Amino acid sequence: MEQYVDGFLLAVPKDKLDAYKAMATLAGQVWKEHGALDYRECVGDDLNMDAGCASFTAAAGARDDEVVIFAWILYPSKADRDRINAAVMADQRLHEGAVEGVFEMRRMAWGGFRTLVAA
Repeated sequence: MEQYVDGFLLAVPKDKLDAYKAMATLAGQVWKEHGALDYRECVGDDLNMDAGCASFTAAAGARDDEVVIFAWILYPSKADRDRINAAVMADQRLHEGAVEGVFEMRRMAWGGFRTLVAA
């Protein structure tokens, strides 16, 4: 069975990074309790490389007062991802306004990915 990944790209105001970290820490615990294999939230550190590629900063639509977050959740399979996400969405710990005022959901990019290579 091939592992499945949900990926996320978003911009968070610099002055909200501590609140985002607290929210993401709780979310990681919830996802793993429901069966996710791995949960990562990474803040951009070296994003202004000029290699002729599009930047994560531009892709996230990050403003000068924002940082870029690249995150992913690893699941045993797509079926497990669907089951785990349903359980997470029903978990009340993440429904207490956790996201409100921390970042703009409508600007977040999200998608599910099949594993192509695992080395």
